Amino acid sequence: MKIETKRHSLSHILAAAVQELFPGTKFGIGPAIENGFYYDFDLPESLNPGDLPKIEEKMKELIKKNIVFKKKVVSKKEAKKLFKDQLYKLELINEARGKISIYESGDFVDLCKGPHVRSTKQINLEGFCLTKIAGAYWKGNEKNPMLTRIYGIAFETKKELKDFLKLQEEAEKRDHRLLGKKLELFIIDEEFGRGLPLWLPKGAILRKEIMDFALEAYIKRGYQLVATPHIANLNLWKRSGHWDFYRENMYPPMKIEDEDFMIKPMNCPGHVKIYNSKLRSYKDLPLRFTEMGAVYRYEKSGVLHGLTRVRGFTQDDAHIFCTPEQLHSELLAMIDLTLYILKSFGFKEFKVRLSARDPKGKYLGSDKIWNLAERALGNVLKEKKLSYHLYPGEAVFYGPKIDFLVKDAIGREWQLTTIQVDFNFPERFEMYYIDKKGKKKRPIMIHRALLGSLERFIGVLLEHYAGALPLWLSPIQISVIPVGSRHRKYAKEIGKTLEGKGLRVEVRDEAETVSKKIRDGEIQKIPYMLVVGDKETKTKSVRVRQRGKGDIGVLKLEKFIEKVEKQIEKKL
Repeated sequence: MKIETKRHSLSHILAAAVQELFPGTKFGIGPAIENGFYYDFDLPESLNPGDLPKIEEKMKELIKKNIVFKKKVVSKKEAKKLFKDQLYKLELINEARGKISIYESGDFVDLCKGPHVRSTKQINLEGFCLTKIAGAYWKGNEKNPMLTRIYGIAFETKKELKDFLKLQEEAEKRDHRLLGKKLELFIIDEEFGRGLPLWLPKGAILRKEIMDFALEAYIKRGYQLVATPHIANLNLWKRSGHWDFYRENMYPPMKIEDEDFMIKPMNCPGHVKIYNSKLRSYKDLPLRFTEMGAVYRYEKSGVLHGLTRVRGFTQDDAHIFCTPEQLHSELLAMIDLTLYILKSFGFKEFKVRLSARDPKGKYLGSDKIWNLAERALGNVLKEKKLSYHLYPGEAVFYGPKIDFLVKDAIGREWQLTTIQVDFNFPERFEMYYIDKKGKKKRPIMIHRALLGSLERFIGVLLEHYAGALPLWLSPIQISVIPVGSRHRKYAKEIGKTLEGKGLRVEVRDEAETVSKKIRDGEIQKIPYMLVVGDKETKTKSVRVRQRGKGDIGVLKLEKFIEKVEKQIEKKL
């Protein structure tokens, strides 16, 4: 029996426990989710975390009764009668087609397709626990009532549960939202707008370092820098197919004089227009355009999460226009570049997904071009000896794609890089190049973002390193701390020397104790702190404190600079 079946059954047991403890509760939905389950309730009284042990104890009491799960199929009319006092269930019944499937588990009855355990004796009493209470809009729509969501986690054994809880505890320490505030990197201000990060000075430095590194790598490999506006005429998005296939992720049109404009969810149509701005020859191809392009996508407030799920973000976007003969080599080079970029940031383990079309789905283009594109992606992955999983139905509307999932320091997987082959945009935008025989030919277009969303990438990076960023990325790399007022002059000289070497330095010359300044530096996770007193001033040296190691001794300033420059060169 799958663990998902047990998790789903536990969501029903949770609802049954709440029904007993809080009569008059209205029930939403209760699915199994990754690692556990939840149920949404409209309760007659508010809950707090202190109520969870009581509810969990009631769940265990019910499980011990060996309650049997019984499935029944009833008509809509019968279902409405059965759930006449449950307005959320009635709404779901009205939306359903045909017969209604329900499950009885003791005194609790729920709309459900299943599957479920045969009886509660198949559930390990020590393999689950309730974890938190949260608010959740009915159906995820902020216009609907706010319900109380109770989350739980569930595993086959007590050990698996304990291991997961330990991992969760570590994940909470690494939460990029807390680190972003603690390290003074970014804020999200409700008045400014949900899902719209504001970068503070230190965060803006981190952002710039990442962008500069990526763009330098791209330009060295033949990419040309372009830039496109934040809005474009609605007709462009109709022509691209976004209006028909992607509208639910776009913001409504805005009227400017007699034209409708859309805030852009993608950069690709702009790059296509740049390609079409002049006649292209086969000698010009491959043509690689890149930009750090800001895009905006409609996300419901219930799914927003720090930097990893936002409404406005920046992509390290690029589009490659090539001949059919060049497609294979371009894809190979792109995978090599992906591995170089991700490994440079400290991500060593990857999973690869190949997202293909579902033949029953709605997509642009013919079967022939889709088969060509899917085969091209599969072939380069095999050639690079990268194992991958095939996901039918997960392709974007204009083409199949490869996604790279990186594994972070505590084993969690994050989707970052995406590479997409597109035969459709060139057709829709009448793109062409002149071949060797002087004839017009369609180029192939490759969409790719290696960091993905810069905001999401930074969120993942912060959690991967628990905020202790590598020296080359740290907004403040070195803090210089004079022991007393007479050492301030030397500390400032050190600061100027280090800045002259291109290092990011702060000189802590305010009237506070050395121990407080060191403690502040540790909280800010600064890689190096240089403490200077009488001895260091006389010998033109520095006492070095390294993050994670403490005091590592006295070094001549030149030796210290040599040490950090080597670290930065190696991206450490």
